[in-house]
Amino acid sequence: MKTGTGIVLCAALLVSSGRVLAEDAATYATRSLTLETALKAAQAALKKCRDSGWQAAVAVVDRSGVVQVLLRDRYAGPHTPRTASGKAWTAVSFRSNTSALVDLTKPGKPQSGLRNLPRVVILSGGVIIEGGGQMLGAIGVSGAPAEGDEACAKAGIAAIQESLEF
Repeated sequence: MKTGTGIVLCAALLVSSGRVLAEDAATYATRSLTLETALKAAQAALKKCRDSGWQAAVAVVDRSGVVQVLLRDRYAGPHTPRTASGKAWTAVSFRSNTSALVDLTKPGKPQSGLRNLPRVVILSGGVIIEGGGQMLGAIGVSGAPAEGDEACAKAGIAAIQESLEF
Protein backbone atom coordinates (compact mmCIF):
# COMPACT_ATOMS: atom_id res chain seq x y z
CA MET A 1 0.00 0.00 0.00
CA LYS A 2 1.38 3.37 -0.98
CA THR A 3 1.48 6.16 1.57
CA GLY A 4 -1.06 8.25 -0.34
CA THR A 5 -3.48 5.32 -0.45
CA GLY A 6 -3.19 4.86 3.34
CA ILE A 7 -4.05 8.51 3.95
CA VAL A 8 -7.09 8.32 1.68
CA LEU A 9 -8.19 5.09 3.40
CA CYS A 10 -7.87 6.68 6.87
CA ALA A 11 -9.83 9.75 5.76
CA ALA A 12 -12.53 7.53 4.26
CA LEU A 13 -12.82 5.56 7.51
CA LEU A 14 -13.17 8.75 9.56
CA VAL A 15 -15.86 10.15 7.28
CA SER A 16 -17.71 6.83 7.03
CA SER A 17 -17.87 6.49 10.81
CA GLY A 18 -20.01 9.63 10.87
CA ARG A 19 -17.42 11.67 12.74
CA VAL A 20 -14.75 13.91 11.42
CA LEU A 21 -12.12 14.71 14.01
CA ALA A 22 -12.05 18.36 13.01
CA GLU A 23 -15.70 18.64 14.14
CA ASP A 24 -15.02 17.40 17.66
CA ALA A 25 -15.25 20.15 20.26
CA ALA A 26 -12.02 21.41 21.73
CA THR A 27 -13.58 21.85 25.18
CA TYR A 28 -16.38 20.39 27.26
CA ALA A 29 -18.55 21.63 30.08
CA THR A 30 -18.87 19.98 33.47
CA ARG A 31 -21.18 20.55 36.39
CA SER A 32 -19.99 20.91 39.96
CA LEU A 33 -21.62 21.16 43.35
CA THR A 34 -21.81 24.63 44.83
CA LEU A 35 -20.14 25.08 48.19
CA GLU A 36 -23.57 25.63 49.74
CA THR A 37 -24.88 22.33 48.33
CA ALA A 38 -21.79 20.45 49.50
CA LEU A 39 -22.16 21.97 52.96
CA LYS A 40 -25.85 21.04 53.13
CA ALA A 41 -25.00 17.41 52.27
CA ALA A 42 -22.21 17.28 54.86
CA GLN A 43 -24.42 18.78 57.58
CA ALA A 44 -27.25 16.33 56.85
CA ALA A 45 -24.82 13.38 56.96
CA LEU A 46 -23.36 14.58 60.25
CA LYS A 47 -26.87 15.04 61.70
CA LYS A 48 -27.78 11.45 60.74
CA CYS A 49 -24.65 10.20 62.49
CA ARG A 50 -25.33 12.29 65.60
CA ASP A 51 -28.97 11.17 65.72
CA SER A 52 -27.72 7.57 65.57
CA GLY A 53 -25.29 8.17 68.44
CA TRP A 54 -22.08 8.23 66.37
CA GLN A 55 -19.33 10.83 66.41
CA ALA A 56 -18.03 11.15 62.87
CA ALA A 57 -16.29 13.23 60.26
CA VAL A 58 -17.83 13.98 56.86
CA ALA A 59 -16.05 15.08 53.70
CA VAL A 60 -17.56 16.17 50.39
CA VAL A 61 -15.29 16.23 47.35
CA ASP A 62 -15.88 17.59 43.88
CA ARG A 63 -15.74 15.45 40.74
CA SER A 64 -11.93 15.76 40.74
CA GLY A 65 -11.61 14.53 44.31
CA VAL A 66 -10.76 17.93 45.81
CA VAL A 67 -12.29 18.46 49.26
CA GLN A 68 -15.02 21.12 49.28
CA VAL A 69 -16.27 20.57 52.83
CA LEU A 70 -14.87 18.74 55.84
CA LEU A 71 -16.77 18.56 59.14
CA ARG A 72 -15.66 16.70 62.26
CA ASP A 73 -17.82 16.18 65.31
CA ARG A 74 -16.06 17.15 68.54
CA TYR A 75 -15.46 13.61 69.82
CA ALA A 76 -14.78 11.91 66.48
CA GLY A 77 -11.42 10.19 66.41
CA PRO A 78 -8.40 12.05 65.08
CA HIS A 79 -8.21 9.65 62.12
CA THR A 80 -11.76 10.35 60.93
CA PRO A 81 -11.21 13.52 58.85
CA ARG A 82 -8.46 11.90 56.78
CA THR A 83 -10.44 8.66 56.45
CA ALA A 84 -13.65 10.44 55.40
CA SER A 85 -11.73 12.45 52.79
CA GLY A 86 -10.03 9.29 51.57
CA LYS A 87 -13.33 7.45 51.21
CA ALA A 88 -14.83 10.30 49.18
CA TRP A 89 -11.70 10.57 47.01
CA THR A 90 -11.70 6.81 46.42
CA ALA A 91 -15.37 6.82 45.39
CA VAL A 92 -14.76 9.58 42.84
CA SER A 93 -11.50 8.11 41.61
CA PHE A 94 -13.01 4.68 40.91
CA ARG A 95 -16.50 6.02 40.11
CA SER A 96 -17.96 3.57 42.58
CA ASN A 97 -19.28 3.53 46.11
CA THR A 98 -16.53 2.25 48.36
CA SER A 99 -18.77 -0.49 49.77
CA ALA A 100 -18.81 -2.04 46.27
CA LEU A 101 -15.00 -2.11 46.27
CA VAL A 102 -14.65 -3.97 49.57
CA ASP A 103 -15.28 -7.48 48.18
CA LEU A 104 -13.61 -6.75 44.82
CA THR A 105 -10.31 -5.90 46.50
CA LYS A 106 -10.06 -8.58 49.17
CA PRO A 107 -6.74 -10.43 49.37
CA GLY A 108 -6.46 -13.00 46.60
CA LYS A 109 -8.80 -11.10 44.25
CA PRO A 110 -7.43 -9.66 40.98
CA GLN A 111 -8.03 -6.07 42.16
CA SER A 112 -6.51 -6.57 45.63
CA GLY A 113 -3.58 -4.34 44.69
CA LEU A 114 -5.86 -1.29 44.67
CA ARG A 115 -5.70 -1.30 48.46
CA ASN A 116 -1.98 -0.47 48.26
CA LEU A 117 -2.37 2.67 46.14
CA PRO A 118 -1.74 6.02 47.82
CA ARG A 119 -4.84 7.78 49.25
CA VAL A 120 -7.14 4.82 48.54
CA VAL A 121 -9.46 3.99 51.44
CA ILE A 122 -11.53 0.90 50.77
CA LEU A 123 -14.02 0.87 53.61
CA SER A 124 -17.77 1.43 53.42
CA GLY A 125 -18.86 5.04 53.65
CA GLY A 126 -17.74 6.66 50.39
CA VAL A 127 -20.75 7.34 48.15
CA ILE A 128 -20.93 8.93 44.70
CA ILE A 129 -23.09 12.06 44.30
CA GLU A 130 -24.88 12.06 40.94
CA GLY A 131 -27.33 14.42 39.32
CA GLY A 132 -28.68 14.77 35.83
CA GLY A 133 -26.81 11.68 34.69
CA GLN A 134 -23.41 13.04 35.76
CA MET A 135 -21.09 12.32 38.65
CA LEU A 136 -20.81 15.58 40.59
CA GLY A 137 -18.62 14.43 43.45
CA ALA A 138 -18.75 12.13 46.45
CA ILE A 139 -19.33 12.15 50.18
CA GLY A 140 -17.29 10.18 52.69
CA VAL A 141 -18.14 9.46 56.32
CA SER A 142 -15.90 7.98 59.02
CA GLY A 143 -16.60 7.27 62.68
CA ALA A 144 -19.70 5.08 62.66
CA PRO A 145 -19.81 1.32 62.09
CA ALA A 146 -19.34 0.47 58.38
CA GLU A 147 -23.07 0.29 57.60
CA GLY A 148 -23.58 3.46 59.60
CA ASP A 149 -20.97 5.40 57.64
CA GLU A 150 -22.77 4.55 54.41
CA ALA A 151 -26.21 5.30 55.86
CA CYS A 152 -25.00 8.73 57.00
CA ALA A 153 -23.46 9.44 53.59
CA LYS A 154 -26.70 8.48 51.85
CA ALA A 155 -28.67 10.74 54.22
CA GLY A 156 -26.42 13.60 53.15
CA ILE A 157 -27.12 12.90 49.49
CA ALA A 158 -30.85 12.55 50.14
CA ALA A 159 -30.86 16.07 51.61
CA ILE A 160 -29.64 17.56 48.30
CA GLN A 161 -30.92 15.06 45.71
CA GLU A 162 -33.96 17.08 44.69
CA SER A 163 -31.82 20.11 43.86
CA LEU A 164 -29.49 17.95 41.73
CA GLU A 165 -32.21 16.62 39.44
CA PHE A 166 -33.12 18.95 36.63
